[in-house]
Amino acid sequence: MFINRTIRKFGVSVGIIGMFAFALPSVGFSMPLQPTTLDKVEGDYYVTSAIGNIRWGSLPNRDSSPILTVPSGSAVTFDTVSHEGLIEDQGRNPVEYFGKFGISPDGVLNDAKAIASSAIQHDYVKDGPHIITGPVAVEGAVPGDVLKVEVLSLQTRVPYGVISNRHGKGALPNEFPENTGPQEGASATKPELYNNVSIFTPIEEINGNWYGLLPTKTGKNVRFPINPFLGVMGVAPNTSEVVSSIPPIETGGNMDINELGVGATIYYPIQVKGGLFYTGDPHFAQGDGEVALTALEASLRGTVRLTVLKKGDPSIPHRGEFTQPFAETEDYWIPIGLDPDLDEAMKESVRESIQFLSDKLDMDRSVAYAYLSAATDYEVSQVVDRTKGVHGLIRKTDFLEYVDVAMNVGGTLIKPVVHNDEFYVPIRTISELLGGTVVWDNKTRTTQIKLGTKNISAQIGSDVYSINDKLVFNSKVPKLLNGETVVPVSVINEILGAYVNWTTIDKTLTANVSLSKKQ
Repeated sequence: MFINRTIRKFGVSVGIIGMFAFALPSVGFSMPLQPTTLDKVEGDYYVTSAIGNIRWGSLPNRDSSPILTVPSGSAVTFDTVSHEGLIEDQGRNPVEYFGKFGISPDGVLNDAKAIASSAIQHDYVKDGPHIITGPVAVEGAVPGDVLKVEVLSLQTRVPYGVISNRHGKGALPNEFPENTGPQEGASATKPELYNNVSIFTPIEEINGNWYGLLPTKTGKNVRFPINPFLGVMGVAPNTSEVVSSIPPIETGGNMDINELGVGATIYYPIQVKGGLFYTGDPHFAQGDGEVALTALEASLRGTVRLTVLKKGDPSIPHRGEFTQPFAETEDYWIPIGLDPDLDEAMKESVRESIQFLSDKLDMDRSVAYAYLSAATDYEVSQVVDRTKGVHGLIRKTDFLEYVDVAMNVGGTLIKPVVHNDEFYVPIRTISELLGGTVVWDNKTRTTQIKLGTKNISAQIGSDVYSINDKLVFNSKVPKLLNGETVVPVSVINEILGAYVNWTTIDKTLTANVSLSKKQ
């Protein structure tokens, strides 16, 4: 099926959530900017990126005061602001900076304008660039516990971002940018003298999917899919020293792992009372390595569920002392290695992989080492933030003879079907458990689903879904298996709007599925 590209104008949406007002502004721009997804606060609690809720260039430490304390298991919505367009080599004036690209003052986040014009001290040379929202304390969290963070949703706050390459930074620090370098007198009042290169990057929607646009010399565009994630998440380290936001640390921080988007679950070792969770450095997209220095940096609203795990909890990845972050998604267990030396980061990730396979899945350590060598990819998450990051991608489907798989839908357990190494679920079963109704048309081989305000049409073998009469492309097509229409678990969030997060509990891969943010 051929689908014409859909272009919509970027309009205005204003709402009030409790005490907080937010606006999705209109943008004046020569290219076809459209509405982004920001429309609601999804969490039990909402933390804005107002001046009193952020810090610039550093992470919370043990002496930081929480701006909010929440019960374990709470979903918290955080507004985050990208530093791009705000920092000194761009003039610390986002209205003026983005105005050069046709963005009207109303098209710049009020939070960004307030931060840039505030009296907050920020040293371009010494401080990290990141704007950090938080910290939030979690009731009952004490040193030795683990904070489980489930990424429930990510909403774009603006339809554009920036990719930057700065002198002395990036994977090729003495080669790029290809110019004469910083000049004497470079400052926020004379940002052009830094001679850094920042590429303004709008995004556009095509058939329900969002793409970044980069120009070529011929005037045509390169389009790449966006994959939002929060580059900085973590808990406070047990120190009174100022903690730069640049290098990732043993309690999280700037890990920049692009797998940690919607549906990911991350585990952090708690070192201080309350944990003190924070987030920031929002990205629309990032390639592994992040070689130029930044990814497609752009502001997001993120909702995460924060749950305290006590020692011995069966979902903690290690039986022994838990000392550094670990993550998982539907497809992978993700052991993480962090070290200023890339070789040492690689070793650390491999050691963490062996420990996980030995402790959690009862593999002999020598067999685990052999398996990792034959079947696991190790990726360089980023090499530009002083501390290098390497993470392993251990495929969960390799262990299906050993582990169980379950989906928990509102307290009802169902077993996904495994097809071509991917988890599938009957669309009728999952829709009805979520409170929807399903009608099957045998003639057209089409399933019609009504779920809340959504009317969804999915056809066997077609990679195009209709949602409220709008065509949405998704490569994960419905299939007919054993007489049932099934869809990949990975499309449930996008197509049905349900939250799906995976946790390995003992030796059961458990997907918690719900239309509610509650556990």
